[in-house]
Amino acid sequence: MAHKLAFIGFGVVGQGLAEILQDKRESLKNEEGFEAKVVAISDFRKGSLYHPQGLDLEAVLETVQTTGSLDGYPNTDGLITGWDSLQTITQSNADTIVEVSYTDVQTGQPAIDHCRAAFESGKNVVMTNKGPVALAYQELSALAHKHQVSWGFEGTVMSGTPALRMPKLALAGNDITEIRGILNGTTNFMLMRMDEGESYGAALKEAQSLGYAEADPTSDVEGLDARYKIVILAQHVMGMPLSVEAVECTGISQMTPELIEQARAEGKRWKLIATAKKEHGVIAAKVSAEKVPLDDPLASVSGALNAITYETDLLGPVTLCGAGAGKTETGFSLLIDLLTIAKARETVRS
Repeated sequence: MAHKLAFIGFGVVGQGLAEILQDKRESLKNEEGFEAKVVAISDFRKGSLYHPQGLDLEAVLETVQTTGSLDGYPNTDGLITGWDSLQTITQSNADTIVEVSYTDVQTGQPAIDHCRAAFESGKNVVMTNKGPVALAYQELSALAHKHQVSWGFEGTVMSGTPALRMPKLALAGNDITEIRGILNGTTNFMLMRMDEGESYGAALKEAQSLGYAEADPTSDVEGLDARYKIVILAQHVMGMPLSVEAVECTGISQMTPELIEQARAEGKRWKLIATAKKEHGVIAAKVSAEKVPLDDPLASVSGALNAITYETDLLGPVTLCGAGAGKTETGFSLLIDLLTIAKARETVRS
Protein backbone atom coordinates (compact mmCIF):
# COMPACT_ATOMS: atom_id res chain seq x y z
CA MET A 1 0.00 0.00 0.00
CA ALA A 2 1.48 3.32 -1.09
CA HIS A 3 2.37 5.90 1.53
CA LYS A 4 0.61 9.16 0.72
CA LEU A 5 2.76 12.27 1.14
CA ALA A 6 1.99 15.98 1.27
CA PHE A 7 4.86 18.43 0.82
CA ILE A 8 4.75 21.70 2.72
CA GLY A 9 7.33 23.72 0.86
CA PHE A 10 8.85 22.69 -2.45
CA GLY A 11 12.22 24.37 -2.67
CA VAL A 12 15.61 22.74 -3.13
CA VAL A 13 15.20 20.12 -0.39
CA GLY A 14 11.63 19.19 -1.31
CA GLN A 15 12.59 18.81 -4.95
CA GLY A 16 15.61 16.76 -3.90
CA LEU A 17 13.36 14.23 -2.18
CA ALA A 18 10.88 14.26 -5.08
CA GLU A 19 13.70 13.48 -7.52
CA ILE A 20 14.87 10.58 -5.35
CA LEU A 21 11.32 9.18 -5.14
CA GLN A 22 11.00 9.48 -8.91
CA ASP A 23 14.43 8.12 -9.85
CA LYS A 24 14.46 5.28 -7.32
CA ARG A 25 10.80 4.33 -7.48
CA GLU A 26 11.42 0.78 -8.74
CA SER A 27 14.42 -0.01 -6.55
CA LEU A 28 12.66 1.31 -3.43
CA LYS A 29 9.66 -0.88 -4.24
CA ASN A 30 11.70 -4.00 -5.04
CA GLU A 31 14.41 -3.71 -2.39
CA GLU A 32 12.65 -1.92 0.48
CA GLY A 33 9.00 -2.71 -0.20
CA PHE A 34 8.35 1.03 -0.15
CA GLU A 35 5.95 2.87 -2.43
CA ALA A 36 5.18 6.57 -2.10
CA LYS A 37 2.45 8.62 -3.70
CA VAL A 38 2.69 12.41 -3.54
CA VAL A 39 -0.89 13.63 -3.19
CA ALA A 40 -0.30 17.29 -2.33
CA ILE A 41 2.20 20.13 -2.52
CA SER A 42 1.75 23.54 -0.92
CA ASP A 43 4.40 26.20 -1.35
CA PHE A 44 3.89 29.83 -0.33
CA ARG A 45 5.49 31.14 -3.52
CA LYS A 46 4.99 28.34 -6.05
CA GLY A 47 1.32 27.59 -5.38
CA SER A 48 -0.45 24.40 -4.36
CA LEU A 49 -1.82 21.17 -5.82
CA TYR A 50 -3.89 18.38 -4.33
CA HIS A 51 -5.22 15.23 -5.90
CA PRO A 52 -6.38 12.40 -3.63
CA GLN A 53 -5.28 9.81 -6.20
CA GLY A 54 -1.80 11.26 -6.46
CA LEU A 55 0.10 13.79 -8.55
CA ASP A 56 2.26 13.02 -11.57
CA LEU A 57 5.65 13.63 -9.96
CA GLU A 58 7.50 13.83 -13.26
CA ALA A 59 5.10 16.52 -14.48
CA VAL A 60 5.38 18.38 -11.17
CA LEU A 61 9.18 18.50 -11.33
CA GLU A 62 9.21 19.50 -14.99
CA THR A 63 6.69 22.28 -14.35
CA VAL A 64 8.51 23.71 -11.33
CA GLN A 65 11.98 23.46 -12.79
CA THR A 66 10.86 25.03 -16.06
CA THR A 67 8.63 27.83 -14.77
CA GLY A 68 9.45 28.16 -11.07
CA SER A 69 5.77 27.65 -10.28
CA LEU A 70 3.17 24.90 -9.92
CA ASP A 71 0.63 26.88 -11.93
CA GLY A 72 1.48 25.13 -15.20
CA TYR A 73 0.70 21.63 -13.91
CA PRO A 74 -1.91 19.90 -16.12
CA ASN A 75 -5.46 20.44 -14.89
CA THR A 76 -6.98 16.98 -14.45
CA ASP A 77 -10.31 15.79 -13.03
CA GLY A 78 -10.25 15.92 -9.25
CA LEU A 79 -7.34 18.36 -9.01
CA ILE A 80 -7.71 21.00 -6.29
CA THR A 81 -5.54 24.14 -6.26
CA GLY A 82 -5.23 27.12 -3.96
CA TRP A 83 -5.06 25.42 -0.57
CA ASP A 84 -2.72 26.97 1.97
CA SER A 85 -0.36 24.90 4.12
CA LEU A 86 -2.77 24.26 7.00
CA GLN A 87 -5.59 23.26 4.63
CA THR A 88 -3.22 20.87 2.90
CA ILE A 89 -2.16 19.35 6.21
CA THR A 90 -5.61 18.97 7.72
CA GLN A 91 -7.82 18.29 4.68
CA SER A 92 -5.66 16.17 2.38
CA ASN A 93 -5.62 12.39 2.62
CA ALA A 94 -1.85 12.28 3.21
CA ASP A 95 -0.44 9.86 5.77
CA THR A 96 2.75 11.86 6.23
CA ILE A 97 3.60 15.54 5.94
CA VAL A 98 6.99 16.40 4.45
CA GLU A 99 7.64 19.71 6.22
CA VAL A 100 10.30 21.65 4.30
CA SER A 101 8.81 25.14 4.39
CA TYR A 102 10.80 28.34 4.72
CA THR A 103 10.93 28.76 8.49
CA ASP A 104 12.36 31.37 10.85
CA VAL A 105 14.90 29.40 12.89
CA GLN A 106 14.62 31.85 15.81
CA THR A 107 10.88 31.21 16.26
CA GLY A 108 10.48 27.83 14.58
CA GLN A 109 7.46 29.19 12.71
CA PRO A 110 5.48 28.35 10.68
CA ALA A 111 6.90 24.81 10.95
CA ILE A 112 5.95 24.38 14.63
CA ASP A 113 2.32 25.13 13.80
CA HIS A 114 2.51 22.77 10.83
CA CYS A 115 3.70 19.97 13.14
CA ARG A 116 0.96 20.67 15.66
CA ALA A 117 -1.70 20.59 12.97
CA ALA A 118 -0.34 17.39 11.46
CA PHE A 119 -0.09 15.51 14.75
CA GLU A 120 -3.55 16.61 15.83
CA SER A 121 -4.83 15.35 12.46
CA GLY A 122 -3.24 11.95 13.03
CA LYS A 123 -0.46 12.45 10.48
CA ASN A 124 3.26 11.75 10.66
CA VAL A 125 5.83 14.46 9.97
CA VAL A 126 9.31 14.29 8.47
CA MET A 127 11.27 17.52 8.34
CA THR A 128 14.65 19.22 7.96
CA ASN A 129 13.86 22.48 9.79
CA LYS A 130 16.07 22.89 12.87
CA GLY A 131 14.03 25.52 14.69
CA PRO A 132 11.01 23.42 15.66
CA VAL A 133 13.14 20.55 16.96
CA ALA A 134 15.48 22.76 18.96
CA LEU A 135 12.78 25.04 20.35
CA ALA A 136 9.78 22.73 20.82
CA TYR A 137 11.23 19.23 21.15
CA GLN A 138 9.45 18.30 24.37
CA GLU A 139 6.06 19.66 23.32
CA LEU A 140 6.08 18.18 19.83
CA SER A 141 7.43 14.80 20.95
CA ALA A 142 4.64 14.56 23.53
CA LEU A 143 2.02 15.60 20.97
CA ALA A 144 3.21 13.02 18.44
CA HIS A 145 3.17 10.35 21.15
CA LYS A 146 -0.33 11.35 22.26
CA HIS A 147 -1.70 10.97 18.74
CA GLN A 148 0.36 7.82 18.04
CA VAL A 149 2.15 9.24 15.02
CA SER A 150 5.82 9.48 14.07
CA TRP A 151 8.13 12.49 13.87
CA GLY A 152 11.33 12.22 11.86
CA PHE A 153 13.99 14.94 11.71
CA GLU A 154 17.27 13.24 10.82
CA GLY A 155 18.20 16.00 8.39
CA THR A 156 18.24 18.74 11.02
CA VAL A 157 21.80 18.06 12.22
CA MET A 158 24.04 16.55 9.51
CA SER A 159 21.79 16.30 6.48
CA GLY A 160 21.68 12.65 5.37
CA THR A 161 24.59 11.58 7.59
CA PRO A 162 22.87 9.68 10.44
CA ALA A 163 23.98 11.81 13.39
CA LEU A 164 20.69 11.13 15.21
CA ARG A 165 19.78 7.63 14.04
CA MET A 166 23.21 6.01 14.37
CA PRO A 167 23.75 6.64 18.09
CA LYS A 168 20.14 5.77 18.96
CA LEU A 169 20.37 2.43 17.12
CA ALA A 170 23.99 1.34 16.73
CA LEU A 171 25.14 2.71 20.12
CA ALA A 172 22.07 1.59 22.08
CA GLY A 173 23.01 0.44 25.58
CA ASN A 174 25.82 2.95 25.91
CA ASP A 175 25.75 5.95 28.18
CA ILE A 176 26.74 8.82 25.88
CA THR A 177 28.42 11.26 28.23
CA GLU A 178 29.69 13.82 25.74
CA ILE A 179 29.05 14.90 22.15
CA ARG A 180 31.61 17.01 20.26
CA GLY A 181 31.10 17.95 16.67
CA ILE A 182 31.93 20.02 13.63
CA LEU A 183 28.34 20.78 12.74
CA ASN A 184 28.75 23.62 10.25
CA GLY A 185 30.42 23.00 6.91
CA THR A 186 30.78 26.68 6.02
CA THR A 187 33.03 27.51 8.95
CA ASN A 188 34.98 24.28 8.57
CA PHE A 189 35.72 25.16 4.95
CA MET A 190 36.73 28.70 5.91
CA LEU A 191 39.07 27.54 8.68
CA MET A 192 40.66 25.05 6.29
CA ARG A 193 41.32 27.81 3.76
CA MET A 194 42.69 30.10 6.46
CA ASP A 195 44.99 27.30 7.58
CA GLU A 196 46.22 27.23 3.97
CA GLY A 197 47.02 30.95 4.11
CA GLU A 198 43.87 32.82 3.08
CA SER A 199 42.56 35.77 5.08
CA TYR A 200 39.20 35.57 6.85
CA GLY A 201 37.64 37.86 4.24
CA ALA A 202 38.99 35.88 1.29
CA ALA A 203 37.88 32.58 2.83
CA LEU A 204 34.38 33.96 3.40
CA LYS A 205 34.14 35.29 -0.15
CA GLU A 206 35.20 31.91 -1.53
CA ALA A 207 32.67 30.08 0.66
CA GLN A 208 29.95 32.39 -0.64
CA SER A 209 31.02 31.88 -4.26
CA LEU A 210 30.79 28.11 -3.80
CA GLY A 211 27.34 28.33 -2.23
CA TYR A 212 28.51 27.24 1.23
CA ALA A 213 27.75 30.61 2.85
CA GLU A 214 24.74 32.89 2.46
CA ALA A 215 24.99 36.55 1.49
CA ASP A 216 24.46 37.19 5.23
CA PRO A 217 26.78 34.61 6.81
CA THR A 218 26.01 35.52 10.43
CA SER A 219 24.27 32.25 11.35
CA ASP A 220 27.28 30.24 10.21
CA VAL A 221 30.26 32.35 11.24
CA GLU A 222 28.88 33.32 14.66
CA GLY A 223 28.10 29.69 15.55
CA LEU A 224 24.31 30.09 15.66
CA ASP A 225 23.62 27.24 13.23
CA ALA A 226 25.79 24.86 15.26
CA ARG A 227 24.11 25.98 18.50
CA TYR A 228 20.68 24.80 17.31
CA LYS A 229 22.16 21.48 16.22
CA ILE A 230 23.87 20.73 19.54
CA VAL A 231 20.58 21.47 21.31
CA ILE A 232 18.86 18.87 19.11
CA LEU A 233 21.60 16.32 19.81
CA ALA A 234 21.48 16.89 23.57
CA GLN A 235 17.72 16.46 23.71
CA HIS A 236 17.27 13.59 21.28
CA VAL A 237 20.46 11.53 21.66
CA MET A 238 21.34 12.23 25.30
CA GLY A 239 17.75 12.65 26.51
CA MET A 240 18.62 15.82 28.39
CA PRO A 241 16.60 19.05 28.32
CA LEU A 242 18.55 22.00 26.93
CA SER A 243 17.46 25.42 25.73
CA VAL A 244 19.12 27.35 22.93
CA GLU A 245 19.75 30.24 25.31
CA ALA A 246 21.70 27.99 27.68
CA VAL A 247 24.38 27.27 25.07
CA GLU A 248 27.39 29.58 25.23
CA CYS A 249 28.18 30.62 21.67
CA THR A 250 31.08 32.31 19.91
CA GLY A 251 32.02 31.96 16.27
CA ILE A 252 35.05 32.47 14.05
CA SER A 253 34.60 36.07 12.92
CA GLN A 254 37.55 37.17 15.11
CA MET A 255 39.91 34.55 13.71
CA THR A 256 43.25 36.00 12.52
CA PRO A 257 46.34 34.69 10.72
CA GLU A 258 48.22 35.09 14.01
CA LEU A 259 45.82 32.75 15.79
CA ILE A 260 46.08 30.25 12.95
CA GLU A 261 49.87 30.32 13.21
CA GLN A 262 49.74 29.99 17.01
CA ALA A 263 47.71 26.77 16.69
CA ARG A 264 50.09 25.41 14.06
CA ALA A 265 53.07 26.06 16.34
CA GLU A 266 51.33 24.05 19.06
CA GLY A 267 50.67 21.13 16.71
CA LYS A 268 46.96 21.93 16.62
CA ARG A 269 44.28 23.12 14.20
CA TRP A 270 41.38 25.50 14.75
CA LYS A 271 37.89 24.03 14.46
CA LEU A 272 34.46 25.39 15.37
CA ILE A 273 33.33 22.78 17.89
CA ALA A 274 29.87 22.30 19.38
CA THR A 275 29.96 20.39 22.66
CA ALA A 276 27.35 18.94 25.00
CA LYS A 277 28.62 17.24 28.14
CA LYS A 278 26.84 15.63 31.08
CA GLU A 279 27.99 17.11 34.35
CA HIS A 280 26.32 16.18 37.66
CA GLY A 281 23.04 15.27 36.01
CA VAL A 282 22.78 18.35 33.81
CA ILE A 283 24.08 19.34 30.39
CA ALA A 284 26.80 21.92 29.84
CA ALA A 285 26.92 23.00 26.22
CA LYS A 286 28.86 25.51 24.15
CA VAL A 287 29.91 26.41 20.62
CA SER A 288 33.36 27.93 20.18
CA ALA A 289 36.52 27.86 18.10
CA GLU A 290 38.97 25.41 19.64
CA LYS A 291 42.58 24.43 18.98
CA VAL A 292 42.21 20.70 18.30
CA PRO A 293 45.26 18.37 18.54
CA LEU A 294 46.18 16.85 15.18
CA ASP A 295 45.64 13.30 16.51
CA ASP A 296 41.99 14.10 17.28
CA PRO A 297 39.74 12.65 14.51
CA LEU A 298 37.96 16.01 14.23
CA ALA A 299 41.22 17.77 13.30
CA SER A 300 41.45 15.92 9.98
CA VAL A 301 37.92 16.77 8.81
CA SER A 302 38.39 19.05 5.82
CA GLY A 303 36.30 21.15 3.46
CA ALA A 304 32.58 21.45 4.04
CA LEU A 305 32.28 18.04 5.71
CA ASN A 306 30.72 17.61 9.14
CA ALA A 307 31.83 15.19 11.86
CA ILE A 308 30.75 14.23 15.32
CA THR A 309 32.32 12.25 18.18
CA TYR A 310 30.15 10.44 20.74
CA GLU A 311 31.92 9.61 24.00
CA THR A 312 30.47 6.33 25.25
CA ASP A 313 31.01 4.28 28.39
CA LEU A 314 31.22 0.88 26.66
CA LEU A 315 32.89 1.63 23.34
CA GLY A 316 34.87 4.77 24.06
CA PRO A 317 34.87 7.58 21.48
CA VAL A 318 33.03 6.89 18.20
CA THR A 319 33.36 9.39 15.35
CA LEU A 320 30.97 9.78 12.42
CA CYS A 321 31.89 11.89 9.40
CA GLY A 322 29.91 12.82 6.31
CA ALA A 323 28.05 15.43 4.32
CA GLY A 324 26.23 18.09 6.31
CA ALA A 325 24.34 19.73 3.45
CA GLY A 326 23.30 19.33 -0.17
CA LYS A 327 20.14 18.85 -2.20
CA THR A 328 20.38 15.10 -2.64
CA GLU A 329 21.97 14.48 0.76
CA THR A 330 19.20 16.32 2.61
CA GLY A 331 16.56 14.73 0.41
CA PHE A 332 18.03 11.39 1.44
CA SER A 333 17.58 12.28 5.13
CA LEU A 334 13.86 12.64 4.50
CA LEU A 335 13.78 9.34 2.64
CA ILE A 336 15.41 7.54 5.57
CA ASP A 337 12.78 8.98 7.93
CA LEU A 338 10.02 7.86 5.53
CA LEU A 339 11.46 4.34 5.29
CA THR A 340 11.69 4.14 9.08
CA ILE A 341 8.04 5.17 9.45
CA ALA A 342 6.97 2.68 6.78
CA LYS A 343 8.84 -0.20 8.41
CA ALA A 344 7.39 0.66 11.81
CA ARG A 345 3.91 0.64 10.31
CA GLU A 346 4.48 -2.77 8.73
CA THR A 347 5.80 -4.13 12.04
CA VAL A 348 2.63 -3.01 13.82
CA ARG A 349 0.46 -4.62 11.17
CA SER A 350 2.30 -7.92 11.34
